[in-house]
Amino acid sequence: MEQAKTTACELVDARMPEVSNWTRTIWDFGETAWREYKSCAFYVDLLRREGFTVEEGSGGMPTAFCATWDNGDGPTIGGYAEYDGIPGNCQAAEPVKKPRDGLGPHAGGHTDPHSALGMGSLAGFLATKAAMERFNIPGRLKFFGEPAEKVRGSKPIHAAAGYYDDLDAALSFHPFYMAPLCNTVRWDTHCGVGYGVIYEFTCDSPETWMAGGTDSPIPASHAAARAPGATDAMVMMYQSAKALREHVMAPGQSWSMNETIISHGQATADNIPAQIAQIQYFIRISEIEEAEHVIRGLDHFAENAARMNHCAWKRHWVAKSRPGLANHALSAATYANLETVGAPSWGDEAKAFGRAIQAELGLSPMDDPFLPMISELTPPEQAETALRQMLPPTQRHFTSDDYTEFCWHAPTVRLYIGRPALAAPEGFSYPAWAMNALGGHSASIDPMVETAAKVIAMTALDLLGDTGVLEAAQAEFKDRTGGGIGGENWIAPLCDYEPPLQFRWPEYVTTARGEDWVIPRN
Repeated sequence: MEQAKTTACELVDARMPEVSNWTRTIWDFGETAWREYKSCAFYVDLLRREGFTVEEGSGGMPTAFCATWDNGDGPTIGGYAEYDGIPGNCQAAEPVKKPRDGLGPHAGGHTDPHSALGMGSLAGFLATKAAMERFNIPGRLKFFGEPAEKVRGSKPIHAAAGYYDDLDAALSFHPFYMAPLCNTVRWDTHCGVGYGVIYEFTCDSPETWMAGGTDSPIPASHAAARAPGATDAMVMMYQSAKALREHVMAPGQSWSMNETIISHGQATADNIPAQIAQIQYFIRISEIEEAEHVIRGLDHFAENAARMNHCAWKRHWVAKSRPGLANHALSAATYANLETVGAPSWGDEAKAFGRAIQAELGLSPMDDPFLPMISELTPPEQAETALRQMLPPTQRHFTSDDYTEFCWHAPTVRLYIGRPALAAPEGFSYPAWAMNALGGHSASIDPMVETAAKVIAMTALDLLGDTGVLEAAQAEFKDRTGGGIGGENWIAPLCDYEPPLQFRWPEYVTTARGEDWVIPRN
């Protein structure tokens, strides 16, 4: 198995020019949640050319897929790509603030970047496949395309539809995004619950508003007071949730609730009341019971906002993701492989790019412009100790990411690899565009992709071989869940809704004016 692992790492090295191009391709697409059409098609075509059998549109999601490759009777190892970006982060891979060619700044772009997350994982699985073939290692690889992670979209749906039920273990990788989770693995404190919900207000009968009369041939008389309508209800909902948040969930833990307006009213600003408005909330919190409690509070706000503004209201689910579950056996094995590979390092071209950003921002360029931590290993127990210092003692989970869905179907590791991040002079904070540009510049992002791919391949081979890693990880999974799937401590999938595809998710559009973002460029 050690020979197979060495071979896998050599294969990653050999294919890095290809992988680098693939990473940049996805980054340039810059597609966002539920609308990643080009990105998904790129992966599907690539995986088929690499010998995988691919189901498109898995779980009823047009931009999801499930790819499998079988080399005989053996364990099934799962992994995944994400490829959604974020609206309003359109940045060129250049050391100046500017959108990608042909677009305005409000278009989508990669921040984490999921473009590199997906290709780091895929390169690891392709290297695993090649080593399995060369050394006749039996087993099965199952690689998922997971859209809409930014709204925790696909994994709860895949989980509820049974796609993870046959996994023996799962490997999750994410670029470093916060200290101390850099070049390490999660230990005890995994990500928490993520609930996404859309409240919809509709004003279907404006003519029955209290001020309506019978002396006008049209429902919205110019001479009478009009019904408040859906925009008013949505604004009241927005204000109520902001003002009354502390009366829904008591202080004492780290949690967050963010909102965004999906659609509202009409573009003409006529005197006709707005017929429809939708506002989305996303809740990141430790426990399911707490998330349900917040939803009850939001329901209360929605009901009363609707009554005040002559509207009906509905609640639509976007996401219900479970909290994470630790697995020390698999995490320790993964970190041991990271120690063998070593933390990523950055060469002269990447450093020159970083210095160019510093100069553009009026800083004195540094010989080594990058944060030291991105090239240093952080032992998992050390990262856990630092993370716990940020949290109340009773809080079990922190932040949110829906890799946690895999945790309840098979032993799962959460791997973090350092990504390019610039060192800042005291009192200075870099703007978001600088980090985004580094994620698209190949010499800057490739070291992270390469390191992640090697660690993923080595860990997958540990799980496939007679190393004891899989047995120990599965025994721990059974113990933590109180008997495995269906055990007394096991949490079943929460998803009881259809994929929320019908909403006005931001996307690229093609009109008579050409291809553009939903918000036209100037």
